Amino acid sequence: MKKRYMTTNVAILAILSVSAIPATAMASVATYTHPGTDITNLPNTPVVSADHTDYTHPGVVISNAPRQPLTPNSSLAPNSKGVVNYGWSASNWSGYAVTGSTYNDITGDWVVPTVSETSKSTYSSTWIGIDGFNNSDLIQTGTEQDYVNGKAQYDAWWEILPAAETVITTMAVYPGDHMTAHIHNNGNGTWTITLNDTTRNETFSTTKSYSGPGTSAEWIQEAPEINGRIATLAHYGETTFDPDTVNGVNPGLTSSDSGYMVQNNVTVSVPSNPDSDTDGFNVAYGSTQPTPPQS
Repeated sequence: MKKRYMTTNVAILAILSVSAIPATAMASVATYTHPGTDITNLPNTPVVSADHTDYTHPGVVISNAPRQPLTPNSSLAPNSKGVVNYGWSASNWSGYAVTGSTYNDITGDWVVPTVSETSKSTYSSTWIGIDGFNNSDLIQTGTEQDYVNGKAQYDAWWEILPAAETVITTMAVYPGDHMTAHIHNNGNGTWTITLNDTTRNETFSTTKSYSGPGTSAEWIQEAPEINGRIATLAHYGETTFDPDTVNGVNPGLTSSDSGYMVQNNVTVSVPSNPDSDTDGFNVAYGSTQPTPPQS
């Protein structure tokens, strides 16, 4: 009996010893760094996110650039699941863009995609914006999904060219989060950029000067520029833009508004046809066209 009593006490002490370990000591904390590079547009403010703390890109400048169109001879048609009339192709953009009017307001909803492992660093941006389709102006906001140095990284950002991407350090973005965005012309030379993570109940808004012509409006999955060169697109899986508006109304998307991305002679990102109420679409990594979302 005495031996059993001592064994029981040892077990209790062992349990108490384990339970006394702080939770933080049991978690793995990583610091995201790019050795030998700097992201000049980021403040030195830590951002706690799904897969990282202390989000820094030493020496890397990330920019979401205007569309880089491809000539017809270099544009490889995706494997389509329906009757498709793609209106354009690019080496850095895929998604939908509307033109033919002056655009002063755009909204978009999307789900932050999950990037998968790649042997080299890869990058992707999901965003809405005005301008950039046929000019070098662009005002935009979105999320970044990268795979760098063996780790997936996520953040939220806004950008007005020619400045580089500015990370929103007050938002922690996770894969699967539902984002809503709004860019609005205030009519006095300023525009308001608003981004919400409705899953986390986080909101960011800023008002900035912008003088672009407003000749296009876009919902885009992009391979951003890294230090001035278009990055290899991250394996982002699939995401949904829905619902979307432009100038306060349904954009009335058609397949001719859609475009796909080609890198190194391979189709790497393809949008679906518009959904049945013409205000949304899916976009997927690879060369096979996804089906539209349910309206």
